[in-house]
Amino acid sequence: MNDETRKPAVKALRPRLAASLILTRGERGKTEVLMGRRSARHVFMPNKYVFPGGRVDRADLTAPVASDLAEDVFATMTRILPERRARAAAMAAVRETAEETGLLIAREGSIRSRHNNWAPFRASGVVPDLSALRLITRAVTPPGRSRRFDTWFFTADASALCDDRPAKPSDELEDVQWVPLAQTRTLDLPIVTHFVLDELERVLPPSPQPTRWIRDVRGKMAVEPL
Repeated sequence: MNDETRKPAVKALRPRLAASLILTRGERGKTEVLMGRRSARHVFMPNKYVFPGGRVDRADLTAPVASDLAEDVFATMTRILPERRARAAAMAAVRETAEETGLLIAREGSIRSRHNNWAPFRASGVVPDLSALRLITRAVTPPGRSRRFDTWFFTADASALCDDRPAKPSDELEDVQWVPLAQTRTLDLPIVTHFVLDELERVLPPSPQPTRWIRDVRGKMAVEPL
């Protein structure tokens, strides 16, 4: 094949930083997780049941925070990310949960920022709180996909919510509901969500295990210590 007929090289997409939050309630053996169905209008994973989450926004980098991430979570994340981006990923998980379900992980306080991202928190007189978040896993979309994400999955107990308001659907997530962990596999789930649920069950108290992540290694998905 000469230079004139050679196909141009396809530039590999760099994964975009993203985050997701698994809210749980109930004791082990009776644990429920909050999930919703992605709208059919979405190009990416339409009609799939997922956890609230999405891409890190620029506003997440300068977001107000009532309390920071736990030291062990921060230590794990900053082996890979700068501190500012690690905190922004956690903030994105809390923000997306508010936008997609109406639920606020926050403490009483005031927000000076007028950015629309924090409107639900301003309206309730609270500030996002990261202290209750625990890291579950990280998943990086394999190369060659039209969309790639470097997604960090967190979990928090429902006791971290600022009030007892019910979850509500949004344009992003429909059919938002608390699902018994044992029944989640009956839903239409993306492949990565099966892995995340496995990791959630593996690290739930009383016997937490080291955090792992999943990525593509020479065309095969590999699970490794984070």
